Amino acid sequence: MGLPAFFDSNVLIYAFTQAGNKTSIAQQILSLGGAVNVQALNETANTLRRKFNVGWPRIGQIIDVIVGVCPKPLPVALETHRAALRICERYGYSIYDGLIIAAAKEAGCATLYSEDLQHGQIIEGVRIENPFLTAATS
Repeated sequence: MGLPAFFDSNVLIYAFTQAGNKTSIAQQILSLGGAVNVQALNETANTLRRKFNVGWPRIGQIIDVIVGVCPKPLPVALETHRAALRICERYGYSIYDGLIIAAAKEAGCATLYSEDLQHGQIIEGVRIENPFLTAATS
């Protein structure tokens, strides 16, 4: 079995909102466990509140569920930030995307699940997978 997957915030958000097939796909892959960082948790909380008007108590419950299947979220440490800057410079990603990629590498994950990054691209040993490609027409 390979290393655990890393989850970008968009996958986490789909797992807890009504998004058709994307919700079931996100729930299925999240249930297998993996890794997240504090940035992904922050982005998830912010989006659930701002775009979906989810209350803070429910957001806390959602974060608890995520941490239950992805224990020990990685911090955004200075070393992670520096690695992200190098990724951004080399591949043209935003700092926030670079931080997610750098954290996935730091966690030792072979796969980064994200809808927002380039599907199939391999960056420093981490393969970006868009798990919703087949769900896009649903």
